[in-house]
Amino acid sequence: MTRPVPINEPVKLSKHKYIMSRTDTKGVIEFGNDYFFEISGYSAKELMGKPHNVIRHPDMPKVIFKLMWDRLKMGKNIYAVVKNLAKDGRYYWVTTKFEIKKHPVENEIVGYMAYRQAAPASAIETMSTLYADLLEIEKTAGLKASEKYLIGYLDAKHMTYDEFIDDVIGNKGAMKMFFAAMAKLFGSKA
Repeated sequence: MTRPVPINEPVKLSKHKYIMSRTDTKGVIEFGNDYFFEISGYSAKELMGKPHNVIRHPDMPKVIFKLMWDRLKMGKNIYAVVKNLAKDGRYYWVTTKFEIKKHPVENEIVGYMAYRQAAPASAIETMSTLYADLLEIEKTAGLKASEKYLIGYLDAKHMTYDEFIDDVIGNKGAMKMFFAAMAKLFGSKA
């Protein structure tokens, strides 16, 4: 599957719909809801069995996905603001909750769920600036330097990553209810 050439045009997301996908432990897509395929521009046939990073936008710094995978492998859920790449080259920003899925009997991690909603404009503004800085550092000094910068950025704000993201996405009120409802609906822990 060839990656599309990014264009500077957003996909319009509904504030009333959610995007959902499930992967195995290696990030290979096992399921997506209809809205996931609609927004990404790919058919289910094109994405099933493919690595989820096929929709990763090149504006996303690698350190964010390193942080995500580190947390998930430790059995911890994580929120992130992500810029994704549609099949036609357009982009879309989402607030995502990544959750671990465990085997009901063996209690081992068997995959991951992602629940996404259109990101608030204020979150996009904050994160696009931070991500541009992180991406530039990655290009010139590598992933470890980008990670050190992110840690320093959070230290300067006197916040953990979770506190920062909760603040940026407004993880309270309607947003918090959305993610709690998704967890309840699909049988995971909030």
